[in-house]
Amino acid sequence: MTLFKTLAVAAVLTSAASLPAHAGATFDAVKAKGFVQCGVNLGLYGFSAPDDKGNWAGLDVDACRAVAAAMFGDAGKVKFTPLSAQQRLPALQSGEIDMLARNTTWTLSRDTANGLNFAVTTYYDGQGFMVPRKLGVKSAKELDGATICVLPGTTSEQNLTDWFRANKMSYKPVVIEKNEELTSAFFSGRCDSFSSDTSQLAAVRANEAANPDDYLILPELISREPLTPVVRHGDDQWLDLVRWSIYAMIAAEEKGITSKNVDQMLTSPDPEVKRILGATPGNGQSLGVDEKWAYNIVKQVGNYGESFERNVGMGSKLKVERGLNALYSHGGLMYPPPFK
Repeated sequence: MTLFKTLAVAAVLTSAASLPAHAGATFDAVKAKGFVQCGVNLGLYGFSAPDDKGNWAGLDVDACRAVAAAMFGDAGKVKFTPLSAQQRLPALQSGEIDMLARNTTWTLSRDTANGLNFAVTTYYDGQGFMVPRKLGVKSAKELDGATICVLPGTTSEQNLTDWFRANKMSYKPVVIEKNEELTSAFFSGRCDSFSSDTSQLAAVRANEAANPDDYLILPELISREPLTPVVRHGDDQWLDLVRWSIYAMIAAEEKGITSKNVDQMLTSPDPEVKRILGATPGNGQSLGVDEKWAYNIVKQVGNYGESFERNVGMGSKLKVERGLNALYSHGGLMYPPPFK
């Protein structure tokens, strides 16, 4: 092959590689109907809960809004489907929803046998225990023989069994499907302890306890719970859009791009900032959306740090510290790939 032909072939391959993959059924369907159908929690303050006017808010809700902003340029083009823990995966598998952003733990079996793809972890968590202070318990190791409230259809059920067995302890489960009924059972004294992800325990304590100071979240974490939005297998372009919408929020925080200064940042001399915001085109074409897709996310939803602080951080009732959910440059696990 001559040098000219070699260069010509290389040019064709490079051009083809710059084009987005053929859109799958979900990407096309979402684009055609004009909104994202997003599965969320029935009501968990800080993650996904409606206010008294029916407006949804929370860290998971922001993930849904970010995808809508990327796809349509409008973060409001989302419809929310409240789902219990037992309903959430079947609703996604059946096509009832386009994506699931419902404090769902990324596990091997869910990622494989259940036919699901996990996008990007939005909250690194772990399962713990909440007890009334009057119980006098300071450690989970003191819960031998305790009655424990737990949601069915969750990793929390199996984690409890594994942890108590590993520590040669016993417990009596109280299993109730609806969040409000489960928390009511705990606060009425039906259970000695409530076990779930510590983020949920903090939300329940802050938002539903008559006096939050009467309850203690014990120090032990008995599991790893990477809470991650989910889509179905079979549509790589839809997965790409969900994944990079979340990465855009994380990368924006890293680069100091906020909902307040995003317009000024369009003229930043930083080449990656220009690529993130679409001032230098290319990333939008690769995803099959407008070049301003990430700009729209930050402008309308905010960067990851803004979302965290507003929903679960120091600007919320939960007062959760960033911890593992800080940027990698601040000792956390939030690490965006390069935007190029």
